[in-house]
Amino acid sequence: MEPERGEIRISVRNLVEFILRSGDIDNRKKGSADIEAMLEGARLHRLIQSRTGPEYHAEVPLRECFAQNGYDIIVEGRADGIIYREPSEADSQKALPVTIDEIKSTWLDVDKLKEPVYVHLAQARCYAYIWASQNKLPEISVRMTYVNSLNRQVRYFHETCVFSELEKWFGEILSSYKRWADFQFEWYRKRNRSAASVEFPFVYREGQKELVSQVYRTIYHRRKLFLEAPTGTGKTISVVFPSVKAVGAGLCDKIFYLTAKTITRTVAAESFELLRDRGLCFKTVVITAKEKICPLEETECNPVACPYARGHFDRINDAIFDLLTSRDSFMREEVEEFAKKHTVCPFELALDMSLFSDAVICDYNYVFDPNVYLRRFFSDSPQGKYVFLVDEAHNLADRAMKMYSAELLKEEVMAAKRLVKEHDSRLSRALEALNRKFLLIKRETEDIRLFEDISDFMMALNRACSRLEDFLEDNDGFEKRKELLEFYFKVRHFINMYDNMGSRDYVIYSELKPAGLMLKLLCTDPSESLKKRLLKGVSTVFFSATLLPIRYYKDMLGAEEEDYAVYASSVFDERKRGLFIACDVSSKYTRRGELEYRHIAEYINACVRQRKGNYMVFFPSHSFLMKVYEQYTGMYSDADTEVLCQKSNMTEEERESFLGRFLRDDGGDPECTAVASAHSFLVGFCVTGGIFSEGIDLKNDSLIGAVIVGTGLPMVCNERELMKKSYDRMGYDGFDYAYRFPGMNKVLQAAGRVIRTVDDVGIVALLDERFLTGSYRKLFPKEWRRFEVISLESKEDKINEFWELADINEGRSPEILINGGKEPLRLKGDQYG
Repeated sequence: MEPERGEIRISVRNLVEFILRSGDIDNRKKGSADIEAMLEGARLHRLIQSRTGPEYHAEVPLRECFAQNGYDIIVEGRADGIIYREPSEADSQKALPVTIDEIKSTWLDVDKLKEPVYVHLAQARCYAYIWASQNKLPEISVRMTYVNSLNRQVRYFHETCVFSELEKWFGEILSSYKRWADFQFEWYRKRNRSAASVEFPFVYREGQKELVSQVYRTIYHRRKLFLEAPTGTGKTISVVFPSVKAVGAGLCDKIFYLTAKTITRTVAAESFELLRDRGLCFKTVVITAKEKICPLEETECNPVACPYARGHFDRINDAIFDLLTSRDSFMREEVEEFAKKHTVCPFELALDMSLFSDAVICDYNYVFDPNVYLRRFFSDSPQGKYVFLVDEAHNLADRAMKMYSAELLKEEVMAAKRLVKEHDSRLSRALEALNRKFLLIKRETEDIRLFEDISDFMMALNRACSRLEDFLEDNDGFEKRKELLEFYFKVRHFINMYDNMGSRDYVIYSELKPAGLMLKLLCTDPSESLKKRLLKGVSTVFFSATLLPIRYYKDMLGAEEEDYAVYASSVFDERKRGLFIACDVSSKYTRRGELEYRHIAEYINACVRQRKGNYMVFFPSHSFLMKVYEQYTGMYSDADTEVLCQKSNMTEEERESFLGRFLRDDGGDPECTAVASAHSFLVGFCVTGGIFSEGIDLKNDSLIGAVIVGTGLPMVCNERELMKKSYDRMGYDGFDYAYRFPGMNKVLQAAGRVIRTVDDVGIVALLDERFLTGSYRKLFPKEWRRFEVISLESKEDKINEFWELADINEGRSPEILINGGKEPLRLKGDQYG
C-alpha cells in the first residue's frame, strides 16, 4: 500500500551541487577531483570541533519538510557545527546570535583562497535557512572554515544573513529543483505499482523460487547474503527480480548492480529489460569507463581540448531531463546519443543519470574504490535505502585488497623531481627531502623489510604533496602536467590509505624490485573498509558460481554473525559432465621437468582425441604453458588439430579473434557439431586466472572440454608470504587464505567454462595429484561428488567410457574416436548390461 503522501529526499550537498553548478569541466584548475581532502576530512573535522568551547555543537542533523502537491520534499543533512549559547531566563525576550559552521579540509594552501567555494557556502546557507526557519531567527551567521590537511592551518570566511533574504534565496533553489521532484514523485508511484505487480519472466527452475525468496528475505531483514549459485541456476534474474519487488514494497529505493567485467553488466541490463517487457517501469543506467566512452581520441577534460567540456555544466541539466523523460534504459548508446545532442560529456552524463535511475549497473570501483566512488551517494550523505547486488563476488576480495593498498617507488620521486627542477625550487627541495627518506629505507632493505612506523617518511610525503598541490594549482599550462598529475594521484592515494589503515589489516614493507626501491602499504584484509561502504545501504547480496569455501569470503567481505549463506543446487545432469583427476602428474616446482611436461602433454592428447571439438587447457603460468606447448606440438602435431596460444598482453582485437575460433557457425543447432575452426580438434592453451578462464560464455558445443594443469596456487613471492604470515596472526590458516583458497577459485572458474546450458556435454580434467587429497576435496562443490581417478595407463579408456555413456544417455549411437580418430571404437557386447 502506498503512503498517503510521498516523499522525495535529497541531501543539502546534492541539492546545491545539482542546482548551482555552471561553467566548464576543467581538470587543469585543480590538482585532484575535488578541493576537499578525501579520507582525512572527517578526522580534521573532529580536530577543529574538539578545539571549540561548550557553545559549539558538532554534527547537528537538520531536516526540513516542504509540502508540495501530493508529496513532500525532504531536505536533510548534517551541519558540521552550530555555535550558540543555551538561553537563560534573562535571554527569554531576545534572539541570541547563532553561527552555522561548515568545515572543509583541503590540500591547498588556504592563504590562497580569496573567497569560499560557492557550493560550499551554499551548503552552509541551506543549513542556516533551516535552523533560522525552525527557530524563528531574524538573522543568522555563516562561517566557512577551511583547514589544510598537512599543516592544520585554518582560514575563516564569515557572512551574516538576514532571514528574509535567505528565505528568498533558498526558495529559488527549491523552485529550480521542483520540476525534478515533480517528475520523480510521479515516476516513483508508477514504478512502485509496476514493481509490485510484475511477475517472474520464466517458469521457475528447480530450487529457483526458494532462491528468489531468500534474496527477498535478506533485503527484508536488512542483512547480507552470500549466495553460491552454479551456472545454469539463473542467478542474475534470481537476484534482480526479488530486488525489484523489494523496491515496489518500499524496502529499498535504488539497486546497485556491481560487476567486475563488462559482459556481466550486459547480462544484468538484459535482465531488467526482460522485466520491462513484462510491464515493469524501471530506469536503469550502465556506467561505462571514461576512457571507453570519451568521444576524443585522448581523454582531455578541459574546455580547450574538448568541446563537450566547454560549458558542460551550463547544458547538463537540460540533457539529463531530456534523456530522463525520453528513455528508461540508459545504456552506452543512449548516453552517447544524448551527450552528442546536447554537447555534454557522456561520462559525466551517465554519472548524473545515476541520481535518477532505479538501478545503477557499474563496476565495483564506483562503490568501493576510495578514489573513484560515487560521492553523490556515498560521501557525507546519510544512509540510503540502497541494495547492493555484487555479481562474481569471488573477484571482490582480491580487487578490494588492490584498491586499499598503495605503493610508491623511489624512482618515481626522482622522475617527478626532474620534471619540476627548473620550474619550482620549493617543490624540488621537498621531493629531494622525500628521496632522502627513501635512501634511509634503502640502506636498511636487503631484499624486503617490514615496518611498524613510517611517520617520518609520511611527514616528508605530506610536505611534498602540499607543494605538488600548489604547483599544479598555479601552473595550468605546465608542459609535463599529465605525468606530474599521475605521480600526484599516487601520492594522494598513498596518504589516504595510510590514514585509513588499521594495525590488523595492513602490512607495511619495503622491497628492492627491478624498477627500484618500493614502499608499500599492503591491505591483507579489506573487510572493514568494505563494511563501511556497505553500511551506506540497507542490504547486500554477494553471489557467484564459485564462492567456496564460504567462510573465506565471509571473512574477507565483512560478514556479520547474523548474515546468511545459501548454496543453490546445480540444475545440470551430472552425467553430462565427466570429471577426471590425474593421480600421477603435478605442477609442483619440484616435479617440473621434461618428463613431467611430456606426461601432461599425453594427458591433454588423451582428453582431446576421444571426441572431435573444441578444448581449452589452463596452465599455472605462461612459461609453464610454453614448455608443455613445445612437447604437445612436437608429439601430436597433425593436419586435424589446430592449437592456439594465449599471448601476454593481448589486445582487445586479439582476444576477440581467439574466442572467435571457438564460436559455433551453426546458428546454435545443438544437433550440429560444426565449429568455427576448420580443424577437427581445436585446442586453446590458456593461463589459469587469465582473461579466458572466466567471464566467457561458450555454449552449445563451442567448448566440450577443459583441462586444468595444477591447483591454481598464486606464485610464491615476498608479498604472498607476507599475506600468509598476516593471516596466521589473525588466527586463520595462512596457507589456505593466501594460496589454496584463491587458487582453487581459479580452478573452479576455469572448469565452469564447459557446461553452460542444460544441453551441454563435456569433460573437465584436473591434472594434479594434489586434487585427490582431503585439503582439496573438501573444497569441491556438491556437483563434483562424482569423479574418476585416471592415470597415464587408464586415461583413454576412462574418457572413452564417459563419451560412450553420454551418447547413450542422449539417445545417440556411440561414435567415439581413438588413435586420432582413425579407428572406430569397438564396444564389448555386454558393456552396458
